[in-house]
Amino acid sequence: MKNLPISIQTFSDLITQDYLYIDKTKEIYNLFARGGKYYFLSRPRRFGKSLLISTLKEIFSGNKELFKGLWIYDKIQWQSFPVIHIDFTRISFQTPKILEKELNLKLEKIAGTYHIKLDRQRDFKGKFADLIEKMAEKERVVILIDEYDKPIIEFIETGDKKIAQANRKVLKNFYSILKSADEYTRFVFITGVSKFSRMSIFSDLNNLNDITIDDNFSSILGLTHDELHTYFADHIDHLSKKLNMSESDFLGHVKQWYNGYSWDGCHFLYNPFSILNFFSKNRFGNYWFATGTPTFLINHIRNRKQDVTTLEKQEVDESIFESYDIENLEVVSMLFQTGYLTIKEIRLVGLKSQYVLSYPNQEVKESFLKHFLADYTTEETGLVGSKILDLVKAITTDDPENFFTIIKSLFASIPSSLFIRDREAYYHTIIYLVLELLGVNIQVEVHTNKGRIDAVIETADHIYIMEFKMGTSAEALSQIEGRKYHERGKK
Repeated sequence: MKNLPISIQTFSDLITQDYLYIDKTKEIYNLFARGGKYYFLSRPRRFGKSLLISTLKEIFSGNKELFKGLWIYDKIQWQSFPVIHIDFTRISFQTPKILEKELNLKLEKIAGTYHIKLDRQRDFKGKFADLIEKMAEKERVVILIDEYDKPIIEFIETGDKKIAQANRKVLKNFYSILKSADEYTRFVFITGVSKFSRMSIFSDLNNLNDITIDDNFSSILGLTHDELHTYFADHIDHLSKKLNMSESDFLGHVKQWYNGYSWDGCHFLYNPFSILNFFSKNRFGNYWFATGTPTFLINHIRNRKQDVTTLEKQEVDESIFESYDIENLEVVSMLFQTGYLTIKEIRLVGLKSQYVLSYPNQEVKESFLKHFLADYTTEETGLVGSKILDLVKAITTDDPENFFTIIKSLFASIPSSLFIRDREAYYHTIIYLVLELLGVNIQVEVHTNKGRIDAVIETADHIYIMEFKMGTSAEALSQIEGRKYHERGKK
């Protein structure tokens, strides 16, 4: 088995040090075959953007031998171009002045590599234009920009919008050079987590081709099921045997846990970071989710009074993908951009597309909802996870008394001052989160011809019909009996 490249994002290291590389060069070739010049791709963190940029860099640098055995090896005419590669994860940006200084230093370093002297009196914008023009004296320049939005989203997440806005202004000036440098450029590729509205950053670059939800490039990052089966065959065989599971059952669990990301509603992908860590640690876990804190997202959702119970199966139009901006952060757009929601289906309504968004997989849904439940009940996330396991045990052993004792303990941890208003909605949200996290055979908000049942849970021996009310148990039982909810549970 080849070494697993966890957190290794340099293509040459993967190849020369015998790490596993999933061959994406056919998709890269298809990008070239389109004949365009300016491309933009948005994907969540830890999804392989930096490796893609590194691969492009080696292709345009003409390093053919690195690609021996890969699909693209004999498909293109290999040629060396001058490359400007800027990775914003390696640039300091605590203030706009620091960002400008770092850009100046980066441009001067690249110039030195190509034995070019830049006018030190010019600002970063002037140096960028000068560098491109001088590098293009022999061959047109390739420009690769990784995590272009890092200096902005870092401060959105910490709540410092002023620095985010100031850094955005710096970046807008920086990127504005690209359009005027058209005659000197061979290829431009920009990646990031977010797609800010066109007017905020890329207003001067109106020829930028956004391939984020282009179905021609839906699998340029991430792992398809065929790729998982092909490249991880030895790991699948080893771990399925270790867990004493058949290969089909094992792959079913892996799919449920880590598959489900899609940008076209047809091709569904595994999270590469989670898969690599899963086969390295040899156990199921929340690997991708654990690398980033959702605190900012949860606070923003609470502040916007977004109903948590409606986040799944959101139906939106294409404008949601252009709605990410500092001054007006829309919850659904933000969750899609950051990878907590993904496209599950695209429906044609007339001549327009309607997108159905949901949590990608169990890793994301379970982890996200646990953080919400911890926030709503003021419990620690670890304790919430423990109580969920106790609830599962209670319901699967047909112990409803203990089940509701645990529910009451969650309610008891909530300071009464938190929900003086909308108390019923607050309780309802907690119940929803608990039921969704149980992972047993459960249906929430089941519609009948006489009403809507809050929850139906089926175990091996029982069917539980649950109605939650801010009142007495008698009122809830009266509604169940009066509307004959129990008929829904007959077999």
